Amino acid sequence: MTRLWADRGRTVELRNPAVNGYRTDDLMAEELPLVATFRPTLVTVLIGANDIVAASSDERYRERLRMIHGRVRADAPEAAVYALPQPDWSLSRAGASFGAPAAIAARIERFNTIAREEAESAGATYIDIFPLMREQMRRGMFAPDGLHPSAAAYAEWAEALKDRLPA
Repeated sequence: MTRLWADRGRTVELRNPAVNGYRTDDLMAEELPLVATFRPTLVTVLIGANDIVAASSDERYRERLRMIHGRVRADAPEAAVYALPQPDWSLSRAGASFGAPAAIAARIERFNTIAREEAESAGATYIDIFPLMREQMRRGMFAPDGLHPSAAAYAEWAEALKDRLPA
């Protein structure tokens, strides 16, 4: 994404504190404090897969997202905030080790609905690229770990987002 903005003549300083395996609680404890010190002008929120793996309830996930959005808004009041769905990792080889693919897919869809509702409630913009994400997973666009999206998949996300995020 930063390359796409740079191509438009925009200077970007990317800070991506995301850590594989983090749940909403980890994000709140380890990543959210960075918002106050960095004071970003744009924030993206994509979290939830590991909450599903940890059998978090819909209510707990909703509560955590509400707290995350509230803290982002308090610590970066001028930032544009965008929430994204999580990809359909139920279609991955590795995802099958976490349960029945159909049940996982249903939870992903439910969590993505909650993510949309909480983002919109907080005044953030939810950008639904889930259809693209699902199609990528169906095409086998996985990283070598067999679970996460591949670099090519992320590049397609950036292309899909480039006209939806501020230039």
